[in-house]
Amino acid sequence: MQIKKLVSLPSRTGRHLQRYNQGFRQVVGCIPYRIRETNKSSYGTLIEDLEVLLITSQKSPRMMFPKGGWELDEDIELAASRETLEEAGVVGLLGEKLGEWIFKSKSQEKFHEGSMFPLLVTEELDVWPEKNVRQRIWMTVNEAREACSQLWMKEALEAFVGQFTPRPRLEEEQLAASCRLALCRAEEIRLSIGSQTADEDVDRYLIS
Repeated sequence: MQIKKLVSLPSRTGRHLQRYNQGFRQVVGCIPYRIRETNKSSYGTLIEDLEVLLITSQKSPRMMFPKGGWELDEDIELAASRETLEEAGVVGLLGEKLGEWIFKSKSQEKFHEGSMFPLLVTEELDVWPEKNVRQRIWMTVNEAREACSQLWMKEALEAFVGQFTPRPRLEEEQLAASCRLALCRAEEIRLSIGSQTADEDVDRYLIS
């Protein structure tokens, strides 16, 4: 089934096709993301280059990633893509499953089993089934860490982020520390010798 064919259909409702595992309702969702092209790095895709898409709840401004019930007539990948299209209005390339989490529904006071996938967004739709009841917002990873209201989704976000390269700050800090040390040692030589000849020696030291 082509996922975009679902755009013209209303969101699925009801529980008659809902999957359960040992009494846990099974839900599935995605972390939609895109990669900013402003930063080019020889280290590959950096965490700072990522943006993720969050949506509001239907009933409140709480932010979360798109997710919903996994139903009997679909496989888990289709369910993840369908829920993301219905709630966030994006389609894309689905990655490997990030993991499974047991969490308690705030609205139903029941435990669910949630699975999450990364989705590299290839298209944002102007019209989608839940456009009138949700807002979607692109955020940096750090902004999403703060904004996401569900702990299990925050854990899924960390599992997703772990696939990418952190900015190599350690190497930058080591280089800066080495430069500061060289300047301090040079200043010590100038102060201890205090002559023009010493300045020339120091300059030769810095060049070498």
